[in-house]
Amino acid sequence: MNRSSLTTGISTMLQKLSELFSAKRAPAGYRPGVTLEHLRRNLGMARFEQMEPTAARAYVEDGSLQLEIVERTESQLLMHLVMTEFVIRVPALQEGAASFELHHSGAVRRTGIRCRQRAGDAALLAALQARLQEDKALHQALMPLDFKRLRIDREGRQWCVRLEHMGGSEVVNRMPAFRRYIALSREQRNWLFEALTGLQRVLRTL
Repeated sequence: MNRSSLTTGISTMLQKLSELFSAKRAPAGYRPGVTLEHLRRNLGMARFEQMEPTAARAYVEDGSLQLEIVERTESQLLMHLVMTEFVIRVPALQEGAASFELHHSGAVRRTGIRCRQRAGDAALLAALQARLQEDKALHQALMPLDFKRLRIDREGRQWCVRLEHMGGSEVVNRMPAFRRYIALSREQRNWLFEALTGLQRVLRTL
């Protein structure tokens, strides 16, 4: 085999390996919908409709908030995690594309809410930060809320909020074999709904 053929062969093999490991495959032992069922009982909502094995729609009792809840998996060595993402969609006053991420500030203790812009007009970031500070109820709900990720995107004339909580998730280990659902406490459940309602209220003005 000449050097050119060997180089081509190695390149092809590396490409196939890259495709194999980057493919979005369900982890071994993943049971679609099991975590959603745990969450349904955990939330105790009056209306919880499963649309797909890994997606559901839920409503708060007074009908003021509609949620989409989606399972997301993350593979790790000999285990995988099943997280649930809470999604709300809100009409936008103006059309355009923008993307923001919200985080707690403070290295040891939470000192505030930091908003980081990933795309869009800088003026929109200033407006969003101002609304977050002005809405005291929203700020009070976000501060104790144990969220891992909170992303806000504007797509056309619609805002989309995706919040991933530390609770409402499941740890599945292969060796030793065990499954553990991490429940949302009553306090976290209340703060979650208050935060999503507050974000809906703020985004309706932007």
